[in-house]
Amino acid sequence: MKRDECILFSGAASGAEAGFGAMAERYGIEEVNFTFEGHNDARARGIRVLTHAELAKGDVSLVYVSRLMNRKYPDTPLFKKVLQSIWHQINSGQEAYVVGKILEDGTVKGGTGWGAEFAKLCNKPLFVFDQERRGWSRWTGEAWEETPPPTISHNHFTGTGTRFLSEAGHQAIEELFARSFG
Repeated sequence: MKRDECILFSGAASGAEAGFGAMAERYGIEEVNFTFEGHNDARARGIRVLTHAELAKGDVSLVYVSRLMNRKYPDTPLFKKVLQSIWHQINSGQEAYVVGKILEDGTVKGGTGWGAEFAKLCNKPLFVFDQERRGWSRWTGEAWEETPPPTISHNHFTGTGTRFLSEAGHQAIEELFARSFG
């Protein structure tokens, strides 16, 4: 792949998204960070402020997401906008890389989990670095399978994850970019 043909789609939040953005910048990869009015962005490069109409394209029922994820999410305007912006991240990438934690029920912890579930629903290649387990897994279409560290294989890819990025998670992002673009 040619670096100048690649685009990282992310969300500019602190933690994993900021880590993906920093690596994209280091390797000369274009980045698009979907955000919205009132969001606390940790990155300024590639900011794409979504309009109300664009946010509405990513609207999803909180009841549906809560059932799908086996948990209750807050019914607040801010959280809805976060889910809507995650929809844009996943929808724009051809594959998704997530840093977080895979839970016993097969979902990924936190709001990040919606991104992983949406990638599953869209049948996109999906890889999660589990910070506690310190290893990568990929979604087979039916279950998580431990996998050797992946390499980015599509020009348009999504990088997202937890706001609470550990040193292991940071290193996983750095190594993903080194393997893919080094």
